[in-house]
Amino acid sequence: MTSATDRPLLFLDIDGPLIPFGSPSRHAHPAATGRGNPLLERLDPGLGSRLLALGCQLVWATTWMEEANEVVSPLVGLPRLPVLAWPDPCPDKGPHGLHWKTGDIVDWAGGRPFIWIDDEISAMDHLWVEASHPGPALLHRVDPARGLVDADITALADWLRPVVHRP
Repeated sequence: MTSATDRPLLFLDIDGPLIPFGSPSRHAHPAATGRGNPLLERLDPGLGSRLLALGCQLVWATTWMEEANEVVSPLVGLPRLPVLAWPDPCPDKGPHGLHWKTGDIVDWAGGRPFIWIDDEISAMDHLWVEASHPGPALLHRVDPARGLVDADITALADWLRPVVHRP
């Protein structure tokens, strides 16, 4: 798998996974100071390179929308990424407990293998994706107090290994 359309997708949320809500970051990102949002200092400046090394096509799946590219990408070392555009959330779309992002992520993936990193993934989301998506999918819930940590990156890489090297 070498072209962008062959690579698995990685849908990436910001609040919780990249900006942890717990205690102040161990990273104290100096370039984030003075940007108006003190939580930006919690971003890990080395996270972008570790996500890119996974070999996926990264896609922002966040309410930050285009601000993800303008504000967050430079602080974590990511290039401009596609942004999944959200229609107005409809609480009646899907069964009770389904995250409002789930259907749009499955639609955008279009059957391609994907990973979704978020801090609000539920059992209903897993069931929905299993029933609605024909390709491999990993819904990876991140602890919002800690954010995306080394153990999460390892879990993603482990899941990707057989997906990328399948016959």
